[in-house]
Amino acid sequence: MSTPHLEVEHSLVERGAQYVIGVDEVGRGAIAGPVWVSAGVWNPGCGPIPEGLRDSKLIPERRRVDIAQRATQWLLASGSGRREASVIDSGGIMAALGGAGADAVVQAWRSVGEPAATVVLLDGNQDWLSAHLPPGLAVVTLAKADLSAAAVSAASVIAKVSRDQVMIEADEQYPGYGFAGHKGYGSAAHREAIVRLGPCPLHRVTWISSLKDQSSSGLD
Repeated sequence: MSTPHLEVEHSLVERGAQYVIGVDEVGRGAIAGPVWVSAGVWNPGCGPIPEGLRDSKLIPERRRVDIAQRATQWLLASGSGRREASVIDSGGIMAALGGAGADAVVQAWRSVGEPAATVVLLDGNQDWLSAHLPPGLAVVTLAKADLSAAAVSAASVIAKVSRDQVMIEADEQYPGYGFAGHKGYGSAAHREAIVRLGPCPLHRVTWISSLKDQSSSGLD
């Protein structure tokens, strides 16, 4: 099991950053519910990495809430942003990610006084964030940063727990789809429920037309 470390964050500090904002998303591959992005501010004063911190997909569900709480306490500040299914349908997933990510980063950044020497560390190899951020906030992308960079791992578990809670509550509002279980991803049971009940307001309608071609494997 991969254990996150702070080598990447310290290398950014050595290159002039005073603060690193780790960023990760959840819900990108879902067919229902919002896409969610969380951001966490780290600097060398944050201290040791919380015990048990991992990429959210590697943490058993029963432990995620506790680790998310400890990750939030460890970071200097955190923030989250979301975009609903209707926004994804109308503008596309990349624009939704960018808008939600900008909300998360700016919220966290403002919480520590908008320091100029801040670098945003984004999980993945695609920069969907820079175009939506205020001028001067540099973005560094890193594939699998959620596995290796502790600030991004912290953001990933905060995002996962936050979005999961939204989908658990949605299960009560829209019963029959099983949102509390699959969290909006395209499981076989979820697809069967859409056929049986039709889509609800949480569904990404433009995605549902291609359900026959989708697989639930590999979704984060």
